[in-house]
Amino acid sequence: MYTVKHLATTLGLVAFGAAASAAAVPDTTHGEEVYGRCLACHALAYDRVGPRHCGLFGRRAGSVPGFDYSPAMKKSGIVWDDKSLDRFLAAPMEAVPGTRMTYDGVKDPKDRADLIAYLKQVNQSPICRGVSKPSR
Repeated sequence: MYTVKHLATTLGLVAFGAAASAAAVPDTTHGEEVYGRCLACHALAYDRVGPRHCGLFGRRAGSVPGFDYSPAMKKSGIVWDDKSLDRFLAAPMEAVPGTRMTYDGVKDPKDRADLIAYLKQVNQSPICRGVSKPSR
């Protein structure tokens, strides 16, 4: 009896671990859907109301030449990576008080992870190749 119980518990933990791992893997297709929310103000390869997203990773916040950033964003000291994007996307106006980005944020952590994975993927794609990258 102990062996059957032990085996059932082990199989249950393995199944739970597999499900948790699958849930933790970012879904870039879903991330692209989440990016649809950003399209009201942003584009990948050119500036709109908000700055372009090509070249985002490793870029210093407020550094796209010719884009009119808020003083708060220029002075934020942020360099965009997974962690800084996650924090900013969760609550932009809290992360950078005084930002001109008045969007309330992407509240769901999975949505943010998928969005960040999508942005990383698309930054390696032909859409973003050749788009001038500002200095860091």
